[in-house]
Amino acid sequence: MTEKELKEYACRLSSLSVFRRILEDETVSSLLAYMKNAGSLSERLALYGAFVHSLQESDISLSAVLSRLVCEDENSYIKRVSRRESVPASMEANAQAELTLFTELTRLTPKSLTECLPYEGYLPSFENEALDLKAVYTERLSHIERYGYGIFAGSGMFRVKGEAICPVPAADPISLEMLVGYEAEHQKVIENTRALVEGRPAANVLLCGDAGTGKSSTVKAVSNLFFEQGVRLIELRKDQLTKLPMVMGHIADHPLKFIIFIDDLSFNKNDDSFSMLKAALEGSASAKASNAVIYATSNRRHIVKETFSDRTGDDVHRADTMQELISLSDRFGLTVYFEKPSKSLYLEIVHELAQRSGIALDGAELDQKAEAFALGKGNRSPRAAEQFVQSLL
Repeated sequence: MTEKELKEYACRLSSLSVFRRILEDETVSSLLAYMKNAGSLSERLALYGAFVHSLQESDISLSAVLSRLVCEDENSYIKRVSRRESVPASMEANAQAELTLFTELTRLTPKSLTECLPYEGYLPSFENEALDLKAVYTERLSHIERYGYGIFAGSGMFRVKGEAICPVPAADPISLEMLVGYEAEHQKVIENTRALVEGRPAANVLLCGDAGTGKSSTVKAVSNLFFEQGVRLIELRKDQLTKLPMVMGHIADHPLKFIIFIDDLSFNKNDDSFSMLKAALEGSASAKASNAVIYATSNRRHIVKETFSDRTGDDVHRADTMQELISLSDRFGLTVYFEKPSKSLYLEIVHELAQRSGIALDGAELDQKAEAFALGKGNRSPRAAEQFVQSLL
């Protein structure tokens, strides 16, 4: 590549409009700095080294970085397309020209980038694979309801930090095939999530019952099951329920579908977040998005804690107040109960997990040890079965 060609690429990158936020990425900004620089050889070598270093800190492949940045970029163009609004001809032309540029950048090689430098020593190398990013982006636009855009394009599970929704690093890859038993309970959650995906009425779901029976694992596994069909999970802690309007506002216009996941839910009667969840479950416009459902888990059937002293006091309409408190769980459209497994189901789970782990014990001996472990724990549960099998490894 000649100096003139290098500067031409620098000009095209500098003038990005639709995908301009991509210039904030360290790899792209380092590449641009190298292309623009006309200083001394040592300066240019330092900028080239910084560019390759940025790749080694992330994907090592320039094409992988560009593909991720393009597909996850949240810009006015993709928002208009997702809302099925008309796109101005100038914006369409800009987007296509920039996608052509990114496609060309995936064809760069270390030699083509550095052949204009008057240097014969060794220069750092990097990976790059020719991709048609224009075709990739067109495909994603045509199925925007499955791919989404922005941060939701690349990850399946998210948490709320402050006022931001952030991807969960190393998200739980659990699948339904990894769970043993409770097929009927799983199916209810699957069917409800399928209704959400298909645009049919879907219920908010309360998964309640005994501890260690796989309620949280079920929600995450179902979310993973429907990832390719456009479902994303956003986890909220109970103390973050005041963030519900912020979360709902952020996702309301997004083409994807969302599960708002609240784990281990319970309230005291004076809890400030009680009314926020109540408003969301009742469909308040400020606390509910049409493309989202709330999935909550609780070890309690009535998720508002109640004491005997609550049944006395000076409340004139005490009965109405108590009914308001204990009926929150009834505002979930679907309640799925996970009860402690029977002895036979507990042992079935133990045998399945032991087989997966390659534990070769006589069946009778395995049963005896599993029962002894459960007695020591004070209960039979899938969690106890998993802990027992892990103790044998």
